[in-house]
Amino acid sequence: MPSFIEALRIQRWDDHRYYHHSLVNQSLHLLSAIGFCIAYLLLFNDPAMAALIGWVVSMSSRQLGHFVFEPRGYDHVNQATDEYKEAVKVGYNIKRKIWLIVIWAGSPLLVWYSPTLFGLLPTPQSTVQWLRQVGYIWFVVGIGGLIFRVTQLCLTRGVQTGLVWATKIVTDPFNDIQLYWKSPYRLLRRKVAEAEQALAAEDADRDAIEAPQH
Repeated sequence: MPSFIEALRIQRWDDHRYYHHSLVNQSLHLLSAIGFCIAYLLLFNDPAMAALIGWVVSMSSRQLGHFVFEPRGYDHVNQATDEYKEAVKVGYNIKRKIWLIVIWAGSPLLVWYSPTLFGLLPTPQSTVQWLRQVGYIWFVVGIGGLIFRVTQLCLTRGVQTGLVWATKIVTDPFNDIQLYWKSPYRLLRRKVAEAEQALAAEDADRDAIEAPQH
């Protein structure tokens, strides 16, 4: 059995190499990581606001990168099918993420059904207070999602795997900043290069059309 640190390194490396090819996805993960760091600073003083930032800013940008910008076909770099990667994914694969997102998106209905969250909180008197109630629900959803998957992993893959994944999730924002802080610059440089190539191709086509015929 690998050591805890080595197992953490492997999980981080597999996550990076399998699921973060796109520079857009990497850039969105950088935004997500910064949002999570802000949420961490607020966590003990204002958990509702921390949850709002964590879900609206960080989780939304993170999952947008995965669902929209990350390629889902055959991974030629790692010679792995998408089905294989989804099967061996330690944390939340696409199917598990969809269920988590459905629960997250539907959970504010609890505030509509019971504005006091069944007597646990005061009745919201403004939109801000209503949003804070939603923040408390999302805080519980986030913690619950973490505990649920850690418990699953401990029961199916061993206690170390579950604890390593929990450590990875909690420290991902710091690791993502270290990995992807250059990604926006690299993405911008690529876009500029593509634009320059497109302009050069247009100029070449125009010159070919305007060239005198002999």
